[in-house]
Amino acid sequence: MTRKLSISIINFRTGNMTLASVQSALADLAGVEDRKPIDGWVIVVDNDSGDGSAEQIEDWIEANPEEPVELVRSAVNSGFSGGHNQGLAAMEAEFTLVLNSDAEIRPGCLGALLDAAETHPGFGLFAPRLEDEDGTPQISSFRDHSPLSELIRAAGTGQLTRMLKRFDVPTCTAPNPGRIDWSSFAAVLLRRKMVDEIGSLDEGYFLYFEDTDYCRTARKAGWGVMHVPEARVVHHRGGSGPVKGLEDARKRLPPYLYASRTRFFFKAYGWTGIVAANLMWHLGRGIAQSRRLFGKPVPPANEAEWRDIWTNVAHPSGPRRAPWEDR
Repeated sequence: MTRKLSISIINFRTGNMTLASVQSALADLAGVEDRKPIDGWVIVVDNDSGDGSAEQIEDWIEANPEEPVELVRSAVNSGFSGGHNQGLAAMEAEFTLVLNSDAEIRPGCLGALLDAAETHPGFGLFAPRLEDEDGTPQISSFRDHSPLSELIRAAGTGQLTRMLKRFDVPTCTAPNPGRIDWSSFAAVLLRRKMVDEIGSLDEGYFLYFEDTDYCRTARKAGWGVMHVPEARVVHHRGGSGPVKGLEDARKRLPPYLYASRTRFFFKAYGWTGIVAANLMWHLGRGIAQSRRLFGKPVPPANEAEWRDIWTNVAHPSGPRRAPWEDR
């Protein structure tokens, strides 16, 4: 039986958080205010957590047999793309919502996303507004990464960012509804017709850059990416992984992030694009350091980033550098 909506959530050692995400989805599927219930199902993919959280979720499902929730146990931690590809394959549905375990759906979100999808058949991806628990919007709509965006990112200098604004990756925090380049896959609605046409997520990415890559693939095939601000999702940033905390502390980031970055630039711009992006990053750091001449602070970079951006440059299509693979 083909359902209207399936919701794919990956659990990796976030049992309580995953269940909170599941419950927020179920509440919205049940219908709110003047909206009718939605014919939907929640798929939780446990990415080989090994910490008891899969059993915790299974116990909850068994205690709530009336709820439309299914647990899929992955034999390995297949990463973000691999986990959600299992979620996509677990059930036939007209639409699938890819949802982080550290995200909770606000009432009316699913209906707003489906309304946008029904109204705009030429669009394949629909991104809600991501926000903090207090309602503060997060930046979740973006322009494509490019060598010049790496210059902007590394320099961290307002004047340069303003000069090259159309290459700056983040857009405003709450863009008007309409076409964007890509959105965070912390929460995004996928049209199954599009997925069937362009294929599933690229499992060559362990984590990060799979969202911008997939949106780029969709756009090349003629599918639009839409921001739907009336659909709202609370995103507890960093709850499902360590990178946000490491970035804030300017610590060294995991190898898989840089491997994903290299893979994206290679797929988007070729090998010369990777080299150009890295050289632009180094030029940007030179610009950042020049701020000392004017008595201004130098924007920090992550530890060892000058070296780590060259990860996999000789072999941009792999390995993924997942924690157990990077040995």
